Amino acid sequence: MQLDQLVEKAKQAYGNKKYKEAADLFGQAADDYVSTNDPLMAAEMKNNQSVAYLQAGNAQASLEAVLGTDEVFASAGDKRRQGMAVANKAAALGDLKRKEEAIACYEKSAKILEEAGEPDLRADVMRSIATLRVRQGKFTDAVVSMQDGLIEVEKPTLRQRILKKLFFLRLWR
Repeated sequence: MQLDQLVEKAKQAYGNKKYKEAADLFGQAADDYVSTNDPLMAAEMKNNQSVAYLQAGNAQASLEAVLGTDEVFASAGDKRRQGMAVANKAAALGDLKRKEEAIACYEKSAKILEEAGEPDLRADVMRSIATLRVRQGKFTDAVVSMQDGLIEVEKPTLRQRILKKLFFLRLWR
């Protein structure tokens, strides 16, 4: 099977919610990209594998798959994918109940995504931080994280516009 066909098959499995199968196929694709000396695509496939494992309920495998991929992207100067890789690591840590480590990774990801000029992805990361803070009972910190994530979003969704208005009203009371 050609490498592009393998990647397409993995994406189809993921789209069909066959997450374990998708993770296995993304892992095969990562190995194939390593053998063709394409570390960026190998790291991309490992990130996809991480997400698939997380969806399959295997947070430990998700964490193992994503480890080191952020450094591959950093060495290539690809801040967008570096930030996403750090966020994927944070998601796995969160599911492993390692909340403080997850928050630290999300904060690192948010900084990288801000540097990359990716306000929408940064907003998603800040929302994840807010969710973890709510689970810790840190409601004020959660609101601050959510608000911080929405500040730079250029084209907010309806939900984001409502949240921005609520935050604005709360600030001026």
